[in-house]
Amino acid sequence: MPTLDPLLTRLAIALAIGLLVGLERGWQAREGEDGARVAGVRTYAITGLLGGVCGLLVPLTGPLVLGLAFVGFAGVFGAFHWRAAVGEKNYSVTGAIAGLATFALGAYAALGTAHIAIAAAVALTILLALKQPLHAWVRNLTWPEVRAGLVLLAMSFLLLPILPNAPIDPWQAINPAEIWVLAIIIAALSFVGYGAVRIIGARAGIALVALAGGLSSSTAVTVTLSRVSKTEPQGTAVLAGGILLAGAVMILRVFIVAASLNRAIILPLAVPLGAAGLVFLGAAALLMLRGQATQDGTALTLQNPLELGVALKLAGFIAVTMLAAKLIAAHFGDTGLYMLAATSGLADVDALTLSLARLSQESLAVPTAAIGIAIAVTTNTLSKAGMAIALGAPRLGLYIAVSSLTAIAVGAGAYWLAA
Repeated sequence: MPTLDPLLTRLAIALAIGLLVGLERGWQAREGEDGARVAGVRTYAITGLLGGVCGLLVPLTGPLVLGLAFVGFAGVFGAFHWRAAVGEKNYSVTGAIAGLATFALGAYAALGTAHIAIAAAVALTILLALKQPLHAWVRNLTWPEVRAGLVLLAMSFLLLPILPNAPIDPWQAINPAEIWVLAIIIAALSFVGYGAVRIIGARAGIALVALAGGLSSSTAVTVTLSRVSKTEPQGTAVLAGGILLAGAVMILRVFIVAASLNRAIILPLAVPLGAAGLVFLGAAALLMLRGQATQDGTALTLQNPLELGVALKLAGFIAVTMLAAKLIAAHFGDTGLYMLAATSGLADVDALTLSLARLSQESLAVPTAAIGIAIAVTTNTLSKAGMAIALGAPRLGLYIAVSSLTAIAVGAGAYWLAA
């Protein structure tokens, strides 16, 4: 079978990069008349191709031609954007920068690593497409949130290099640098959900609130939606579906955190957590499709996970859990470890997940770590079912309790069959 010439393949990638960026830029300006736009799909496609051609000329003519071509293109492209900006009184420089980036990525596709150029082009297009959500998020940011992020960045990049990167306790369990990194990873993961809730706003649909909030705190979602069910009983089924959806997101989050630390734990955890998660998703879909929507949007209040105090508490909880897990495993065996998992899971699953996944890289058997994490998820699920019963309408508590017990039973059965 004939193969494409490598140079032709690189030019095709450069053209595809231009088309990708041009498609987004053309869609943004789709309401304008033909010829009124400075650059559209064709212009950006040609820009990517031009960058690719100039890149291929470097081995023949040297880098000077590429540099001169880039400067010339920047001058022409910038001049047209300047004229359009003056006429329209729109001084956004995004389009001009996107054009320069498209040229540069086309050249890199010809000279460098193709998949890196493609990845950069996809990232560029996503940033361009997310203009409205990103601007809305920035507008909604408060000074305490900005300050919390800056302080945490300073703590991470200024303090982390000087933290001891070795165990400092007699039991070789507490590594300050490692614990701080783990705390930042969990805080950053939670911040994704926190930021998503801030972007979609207080009046978003229950499904969106549950998905985003579940990534940050499924407990907060449970408490909030349970209380709403008291004032809006007609939406009990939908609210219960939102709680179960947040629970499914929590299970996925636990699996990702554990798997990122130890790949060997993927298979033992995938079976029980996957089975339980599917039950949650099925029950959530059934309730939300058949239930009656609530009258008002649901305001979900989450604590900023990037607040320094929150991050420090999380780091402290991880340190205590790691130390307790190592000591209990050494002196009381698997039974003591399972009791710790059941106890800590009532409050939080992240610290226990991190601790057991980390220990399973050293002295703890992988199946034991997987069972411990599953137990923590189980007790956390039961505690949220208790919250729903105590804080919500009776029907909501029934929905959550039955679904949670079913998910736990199915997960346990799946693990037993797999074992």
